[in-house]
Amino acid sequence: MAMKTVDESDVGIFCYISNLPGFRGILKQRYSDFIVNEVDKEGNVVHLTSLDAPLESVEGNRVNTIDTKDKSYASEIELFKSLAGDYDAGRLEDYVKQINSGGGDDISPIVLSPDSDKSHRTAIHNFFKENLKFLVTDTVEGPDASSKCIRVRLNSGGPNNKGRNSKKRKERGDKPFDSRGSENWPDHVGKFLRFHLFKENKDTQECLGLLGRMLGIQPKSFGFSGTKDKRSVSTQRVTVFKQQSTKLASLNERLIGIKVGDFCYVKEGLLLGQLLGNRFTITLRGVVADSEDIIKAAADALGRHGFINYFGLQRFGSGSVPTHLIGAALLRGEWKLAVDMILDPKEGERNAITKAREYYKNSNDIEGTMKQLPRHMTAERAVLQCLKKYPGNHLQALKAIPRTLRMMYVHSYQSYLWNHAASMRVQKYGTSQVVLGDLVYCKEDDTRKDTGIVGSECDDDGCNDTYDSNNVDEISGTEISEEINDHVKVVNVEDLQSGNYMIDDVILPMPGSRTIYPTNDIAEVYHDLAKKDTISLTESIHNVKEFSITSMTGSYRRVFQKPGDFEWDLIKYTDGSLPLAETDLDRIAKSNPVIISKLVDSANVKEEENRSDCTTQSESIDDGVRIQKDDNEMAGKKVGLPADESLQDSSSQEYHIALKLSFTLPASCYATMAIRELLKTSTSVAFHKTLNP
Repeated sequence: MAMKTVDESDVGIFCYISNLPGFRGILKQRYSDFIVNEVDKEGNVVHLTSLDAPLESVEGNRVNTIDTKDKSYASEIELFKSLAGDYDAGRLEDYVKQINSGGGDDISPIVLSPDSDKSHRTAIHNFFKENLKFLVTDTVEGPDASSKCIRVRLNSGGPNNKGRNSKKRKERGDKPFDSRGSENWPDHVGKFLRFHLFKENKDTQECLGLLGRMLGIQPKSFGFSGTKDKRSVSTQRVTVFKQQSTKLASLNERLIGIKVGDFCYVKEGLLLGQLLGNRFTITLRGVVADSEDIIKAAADALGRHGFINYFGLQRFGSGSVPTHLIGAALLRGEWKLAVDMILDPKEGERNAITKAREYYKNSNDIEGTMKQLPRHMTAERAVLQCLKKYPGNHLQALKAIPRTLRMMYVHSYQSYLWNHAASMRVQKYGTSQVVLGDLVYCKEDDTRKDTGIVGSECDDDGCNDTYDSNNVDEISGTEISEEINDHVKVVNVEDLQSGNYMIDDVILPMPGSRTIYPTNDIAEVYHDLAKKDTISLTESIHNVKEFSITSMTGSYRRVFQKPGDFEWDLIKYTDGSLPLAETDLDRIAKSNPVIISKLVDSANVKEEENRSDCTTQSESIDDGVRIQKDDNEMAGKKVGLPADESLQDSSSQEYHIALKLSFTLPASCYATMAIRELLKTSTSVAFHKTLNP
């Protein structure tokens, strides 16, 4: 299915709040131009402030290493060399030396070379059982579908541990957390280690997968409140079950583009939606406008009036087949079409991915395709693996996709309808007042006042995982009580006369079985659009509940959103390669440059050795969102151009102009839609790439 990359108009994004002219500005020229800091439930902005483990460490969970002390195991290593080769034998020898030096729990597991021979892997497992009983092994996925790797780690259970066949191992898959190595956890210490995750140009799931492999634990051990945009520098809270802070802190010197710190032990792990929102620091480079007054007026209008709370382009995927079209196929029960849309070649992807997709389309060779597909392509790999086991069973293949990733397709279609309805609401009734038939939440219920979305976007089973981070931007989903209709009402004549409701109170539904619609013309938008796609919002043509809107609760979303604690500043710069906003890591480097330098140098060495190793405010507007102040210093000078001096001629000067914005948005709101209101241009990645010099 050939199709151009999705544009804003394709998904219902048409309108703006203000009629002010826009201007040119480049979004995300550098990753540090888009900084995201999570805001927790108490309104605190989450920062990375320290990379050190706390002085008080958990001592009750030390590993038994009696068998290894003062012994080289030279003969065992030599025997292993004949079985596994010089390279893996050398790594094992280094690993044993680390253990002998007293590293204990701070030593991460090692992963041996890929091995596609199952009988050979069995021989290696048996070698460790017979010769190095203080170590245990298991099998993990290799770099491609046909190979696996053996992971070697300390036997946390001591000399009497029964290894692979132990009862604990069999029971582990049913537990909510991977508790390996935590049997002796002290009672007085919280079972969860909370830390701040700092990442650059990496998605949340990718980071946690890497940390899990380095710690030798499963991804389900981690908890977090929401995903953050990959193409950014972000800081967020994460919890992990029964892990020592010293162990995580020791990973920093091996991590590239990731840092962890600000450790503390807590009683409960984080769940999706446990956040107030996000604090954004966005720098628009290469700003060109007819005058400074145009920029000033646009920034002032954004702070005072906000933006239309559209679902941004990221909601609909980055490929040439938007996720809402796949969602429509699912709602119609067209399982094979949905599978084809997921697997078929798409415009704009990397050559290697296109080659893999075309190979499958022409050959139907699942195993050969799996060898070519990158591991981050979760949906495609899950579908192919299931089709290999159940040929022709397309519904089963779709259900093999992780739950919230497959639900993303249906939610994307709901978002598609919502965007169109929001545009019609603005076009027909404007942006200044509430009208008869609008939906609002009742004034006596203020619990949802500062959230961008009302009700859960999940179905009745709730959300326990996260969306595929390749299709998620800076939003974070929220789970709110499903008793939503008790808090929503239709605006009547009395409400208009009393003036109790303002334009900011207007909401629109995400279609579901428990949502109501406006009683004005906007309701028709939902049904007319769905009808064009041969979809009914009131009846289901199949009995697969999770792919049926009538089986989903539905939710509500605020139509207009104002940014909180809004600040902006014009700055000038001469070197486009230098950052114009400080990241958390920059601040740490200022206070302790020696440590940061060592970490960076060490990470660069690791990367070179093995690249494949898994290893000042000019305007301020406050609308009452309660957060801690985020005092960013900026590199560059404040610009003070005369009102009649054209900024268009800045290219002939030695300096360029940038607009730096800082603001807070509730969870589930898109910062890119705020930028769109400011610039009056598309927020697509493709468009902004054309602006880069």
